[in-house]
Amino acid sequence: MGNGYVVPAIVAVTLITVGIGFYGLRLARTTSDFLVASRTVSPTWNAAAIGGEYLSAASFLGIAGLILKYGVDVLWYPVGFAAGYLALLLFVAAPLRRSGAFTLPDFCELRLGSRRLRTLATVFVIFIGWLYLVPQLQGAGLTLATVAGSPYPVGALLVAAVVTANVALGGMRAITFVQAFQYWLKLTALAVPAIFLALQWQADARPAVTPPDGPAFRTATTVVVEHRAALTFPDGTIREVRPGDELSFAAGDPVPEVSGVANGATDWLLPSAAGDDDRGLFATYSLILATFLGTMGLPHVLVRFYTNPDGASARRTTLVVLAMVGVFYLLPTLYGVLGRIYTPQLLVSGQTDAVVVLLPEAALGDGVTGRLLSALVAAGAFAAFLSTSSGLLTSVAGVISTDVLGHGSVRGFRLATVIAGGVPAVLALNVSGLDVSQVVGLAFAVAASSFCPLLVLGIWWRGLTDLGAAAGVLVGGGAAIGAVLVTVLGPPLTGWPATLTTQPAAWTVPLAFTVMIAVSMATRRRTPVDVGVTMLRLHAPESLRS
Repeated sequence: MGNGYVVPAIVAVTLITVGIGFYGLRLARTTSDFLVASRTVSPTWNAAAIGGEYLSAASFLGIAGLILKYGVDVLWYPVGFAAGYLALLLFVAAPLRRSGAFTLPDFCELRLGSRRLRTLATVFVIFIGWLYLVPQLQGAGLTLATVAGSPYPVGALLVAAVVTANVALGGMRAITFVQAFQYWLKLTALAVPAIFLALQWQADARPAVTPPDGPAFRTATTVVVEHRAALTFPDGTIREVRPGDELSFAAGDPVPEVSGVANGATDWLLPSAAGDDDRGLFATYSLILATFLGTMGLPHVLVRFYTNPDGASARRTTLVVLAMVGVFYLLPTLYGVLGRIYTPQLLVSGQTDAVVVLLPEAALGDGVTGRLLSALVAAGAFAAFLSTSSGLLTSVAGVISTDVLGHGSVRGFRLATVIAGGVPAVLALNVSGLDVSQVVGLAFAVAASSFCPLLVLGIWWRGLTDLGAAAGVLVGGGAAIGAVLVTVLGPPLTGWPATLTTQPAAWTVPLAFTVMIAVSMATRRRTPVDVGVTMLRLHAPESLRS
């Protein structure tokens, strides 16, 4: 792009992140500091930190790209991502904090007294964490390649190195400060350009988002194709394009219809247009389940509630997070909508995830204002990768330290951080073509099918047993993992098999709950003898127990 402001902006964000991390290092001394910040984080600070780590590459880049590509059908992504905190508030936040656990495997052993269940939970925490980390590193590589022209591995390795160093040196104590700062940076990085974009759209006489004749190129444009697709031109000719193909269009030329994309106004504006049966409706419900219930099963989100002083603080934290996340998700939607007008070439190239970083210059021109705003957005995108990767790495490293290495010490945590950061970095270098939001959505589906039923039943049902919990996690979570592997590594599918594997939550979540309840009822003799004391600990306010 030749934007000279981008690299300095990204360098500034990186240096500030490292600087805040070193400041936190001065306060991190004990193992409790590294794992849960000694449980002293206030609701406001914790809410900002949760917002910082939760608003990932899928939120900052992916949602806008999905809306550009598919239209209103994918608005359930931001709705579900935000509403998931309502479920967390109602069912999990306060009891989980009152449990006194440091990690999800800790909670499993405390509630059900089973070392084997703890081991199983450890495996799922690591899988979900790594599955979520890979698209963050991929997004960093994509962003730096798009805005600065650097090779893809540079951005991925830069984020991996900075995050690993920050987490290893300062743990949860340092990461709390980093993530809180990065939430406000991400909000600013989208909100300020959004104001200029809305004013520019007004100055351009409010061009239609879905004109009757379809989107058209506003200026002469050369498109380099990144993904294989079939293009249908206005004269009816169909052309198969492959990565590396170059196409040129004159100003005013209609954008060709792209296979797998909502091309016409009807397709883009109406939900569930895929297929002439119920597949679209099933996929929508499945997406809602995955995002709404998956939040309460994400290890890096849950671990932040262990940092609150008590259960009441955990509830207040969740309320503030709901407000912060809800405000943020208004902005990517605007970028996706305006992208139909100003960056239609991304539909042809397949780089729809880049709409957020390319839109300011496309709409405002390549003058100083457009370049500065593009640099600000790029800095916010990089903050998204850094903050989310920090939270994921902290949760995975904590589990590896306590349950795999068995050290439970500061030195063990630092070694676990290097291991936890190295594996997804290697994976990210070899899977540069994944759909960021789709992979994150699959991570939500795995979390919703494993830890969500375990936490809900473990907190609210006395009859849960260790065998029931293990069976539900294995069957429901295993089915979701199978769907992930088929989607990411398997051959292309069509029809119902494609719908059931790309959006599995609608059948894997009920399966997990059913198996967990049925096996627990069949093994009710294994109900822990101290279940009454444990349930009192989870639900009684701290003031009554003291």
